[in-house]
Amino acid sequence: MRAKPKAQSAASDPTALAERLSEALLRERPVPHFVDSYVVEHGRHSLQVHAGMYRDLLNLLQREALLTISARALELVTRGIPESDRGKPMTRSETASFRKKFLAALTRHHRWNVGEALEFQSDLQMYEELIARAAATRRPRKSYEPANHPFVDRCAFVLDSSFLEKARIAASRALSGLESLAAQIVQSPGTK
Repeated sequence: MRAKPKAQSAASDPTALAERLSEALLRERPVPHFVDSYVVEHGRHSLQVHAGMYRDLLNLLQREALLTISARALELVTRGIPESDRGKPMTRSETASFRKKFLAALTRHHRWNVGEALEFQSDLQMYEELIARAAATRRPRKSYEPANHPFVDRCAFVLDSSFLEKARIAASRALSGLESLAAQIVQSPGTK
């Protein structure tokens, strides 16, 4: 008789974490909700007129969302923020190993070629560096101010560069939802 698999948090398994983050983006649909609510709120219906361009926009923003939740999840896991098995920060070697396995799992899950995988890894590293730099000079943000985050800037420019400040505020709200989703996935128990 086989033993029942032990419940494990996504924080302890990089492969499960990569799969759960990717699946959550598809299941929860935060990017289409973000774009559709922006279109309705600001009357920017031209963003949805051409099906091909709308699909390309969603794909670009979906990639930015994956970068965002990946960066947040890695931060939570490696710094020991969630109520994980260990509850303390990982060592440098543990962090490097977890990160390597996580990126390999994302590459397999999305079926990226080497170039796509390296490009994602490079963008993820840039996200992490910008987030760390912004955290060092962090001051409380007003509710009407957009967040100082690469997701906000990149998405606002891609979404609607002619109304950049409105797009930044909308992207900032989407960022809050994505960070909450990442924390929820990292802290929720899974099965292995």
